[in-house]
Amino acid sequence: MTAAPLFGIILAGGSGTRFWPLSRSQYPKQVLRLLGSDSMLQSTILRLKDRIPLERLIVVTNAAQEEAIRLELYRKGLTGVQLLLEPQGRNTAAAVGLAAVLSAGLGEDGVLAVFPADHYVRRPDQLHQALDEGLKWTQAGYLVTFGIQPTRAETGYGYIQAGPALEPGGRALLCSRFVEKPPLELARAMLAEGGHYWNSGMFMFRRDVLLAAFRQYLPEFYRGLMRLRGGAQVEEVYADLPPVSLDHGLLEKAQRVAVVPVDMGWSDVGTWGALPDLFPRDARGNVILGRSLDLDSRDCVIYAQERLVATLGLQDLIVVDTPDATLVCPRERVQEVKELVAALGRRYPLELSQHLTVERPWGAYTLMESGPGYKVKHIVVEPGKRLSLQLHRHRAEHWVVVQGTALVTIGTQVQRLAGNESIYVPPSTPHRLENPGPEPVRIIEIQTGAILEEEDIVRLEDDFWRGPEASSPGDDSP
Repeated sequence: MTAAPLFGIILAGGSGTRFWPLSRSQYPKQVLRLLGSDSMLQSTILRLKDRIPLERLIVVTNAAQEEAIRLELYRKGLTGVQLLLEPQGRNTAAAVGLAAVLSAGLGEDGVLAVFPADHYVRRPDQLHQALDEGLKWTQAGYLVTFGIQPTRAETGYGYIQAGPALEPGGRALLCSRFVEKPPLELARAMLAEGGHYWNSGMFMFRRDVLLAAFRQYLPEFYRGLMRLRGGAQVEEVYADLPPVSLDHGLLEKAQRVAVVPVDMGWSDVGTWGALPDLFPRDARGNVILGRSLDLDSRDCVIYAQERLVATLGLQDLIVVDTPDATLVCPRERVQEVKELVAALGRRYPLELSQHLTVERPWGAYTLMESGPGYKVKHIVVEPGKRLSLQLHRHRAEHWVVVQGTALVTIGTQVQRLAGNESIYVPPSTPHRLENPGPEPVRIIEIQTGAILEEEDIVRLEDDFWRGPEASSPGDDSP
């Protein structure tokens, strides 16, 4: 019998709170470029596309992050990937179940492999070999996990205790139990005992086997998934689902669960404390990235995004500087950044949700200054790109070109503006910025009015994936 095709589910709905202040709710960890020119989401897709065609890759994300995720797919030419939106996060069981019932082209016995969007894999060829091994056992009806040989007593990971091999001399092992984020003494004991693996968060199963496990162990979820199959709205179904992880809800309870050990150079890049495993250290054990100067610090992680960061005589600290927020904490407490972010959300919601510079498919804008009734922004329009034709009901804008030549539409008038030239955009007037030249166009925009938020936009035409509609936060109004 011909094996069913392999589909890949990429979970991209997390907010990456432990990577604040670089990660924000509208600029989550999966779109960060920590390890090169590609974002973590782009890297995940690129390492899979030679094994799983783009049309069989499904990215599941939160609706609030749709703009950021679509931008990452667009910039890398990955628009053939399927995209499914969750109205709100309900943990991994709901996200995987959603993909299992709504993915286009997936047959009843189709095989699904699940991958977090924000992990690092140094040796993708080893991952591909593990997928081939896992595929054999999914065809036999197992729920398959992929385990990482632990190198230290880590309390931030889940563990899998392995049992006997599923076949004599075989690679796949029967799962005996799962241990979620153990205390330090238990982690040390499991490391010393052997036979335990870190849970990579990557899984594989046949669709029919997965749905049968939902029916047996999470009947409430199963009923919701069947409602989706019957045409119910995702928002309606999700409103009734509790947040449950796939590990806790299904795998810890199921009987036929296999683990395939794989040495793929894996890291979940879960916190700033993971960077010493991913970047070279200096002679004193520091990882120093960006525009930094250090004297006599030891075993620190120092990240400077734009400003100069100078450090002296630090020990075991994390220092992360961005243009509008700075984090300083002991390395041993880096897991607690998540709690710090929860507190920040109550007092400083803007610094929790977005950066001063916001990327758009046409370029980017940076908030330079704001106050009652005004905002000043620096807009960069890339060559050959243009913003949507739009209008604002509650604000006026004044544009000053500081570099390049812009093609400007104001109402029915179209004209070119060169450096040092400016123009006024009245409220409720259709307008558009365009860069017809070979170099970036830079513009200083001054907004004035009663409402200056991003939702004050009506889009009339757009070159990208946004149709003419009233905006929501995150649209491309500069």
